[in-house]
Amino acid sequence: MQAIVDAGLCEVAAVADPADEMAAEALKVVPGAERAGSLDKLLAARVEGVVIATPSALHADQSIRALESGAAVFCQKPLGRTEAEVRRVVDAARAADRLLCVDLSYRFTQAMRAVRERVRAGALGHVYAADLVFHNAYGPDKPWFYDPALSGGGCVMDLGVHLVDLALWVMGFPQVADVRGSLFARGRPLAGAAGQVEDYATAEVAFADGRTARLACSWNLAAGTEAVIGATFYGTGGGAAMRNVGGSFYDFRADLFHGTKSQPLAAPPDEWGGRAAVDWARRLAAGERFDPDAERLVDVARVLDRIYGR
Repeated sequence: MQAIVDAGLCEVAAVADPADEMAAEALKVVPGAERAGSLDKLLAARVEGVVIATPSALHADQSIRALESGAAVFCQKPLGRTEAEVRRVVDAARAADRLLCVDLSYRFTQAMRAVRERVRAGALGHVYAADLVFHNAYGPDKPWFYDPALSGGGCVMDLGVHLVDLALWVMGFPQVADVRGSLFARGRPLAGAAGQVEDYATAEVAFADGRTARLACSWNLAAGTEAVIGATFYGTGGGAAMRNVGGSFYDFRADLFHGTKSQPLAAPPDEWGGRAAVDWARRLAAGERFDPDAERLVDVARVLDRIYGR
């Protein structure tokens, strides 16, 4: 919200939060805004757009209610816990002809954009493989993340969604032929363990055109640093990678590879944290309506379902 306010693209008319302390903090940023007691009361204020940052189990239904009321939506990831939920939201956005965006924030880092630009420009030749990782030395601090009914899954739903999105986004959303996933909880295979979510996962995505992507993500991993985050793409003419710097969750660099040589493409600092929300606000202020690229959200959710064996 601070990023949207600082961009000066729109007015924050109302906020809704069940926690008094969080609502008070929000109103410090926008002291002229109304505090609405619920989503329905917020929508009754006839706002043009709604930012949804609630537990994952609420995202789909709340997004649909907002869209059907005539409001554009910017939702935290994941948009839904399953492909079916995401499909319902995208269909609602199309029916309402309203802008729908999701906070897939790593797309908006300078480092990731530099990598994608080189891939799409052909600087790597034919890109045939990708390796993506997101290992977090910590786990979520809210209990609902560990309840599969509320979260839809563990580290794959929380972190892997970014990896799947980046792989498909950079590689041009190729048709997926096969997905194989391995999920672990506390060091043991998750298969058949009711009421648990995975804290370590690997997956391999095979595309119909023969290309491949490998993914790995985790919570509470003893990786020797706070975070290991990276997306590397390999082509017949070179490679390119986005990687975090010094275990940081926020600082990234990008490099272009030719054999044993490396060429820097981007480096910190880069204030990217609210950039996805600002992009949505800019597009909303410009009068944009439903974007057919929202269908790509369904593609990402379909891969996540297949990692989970759904």
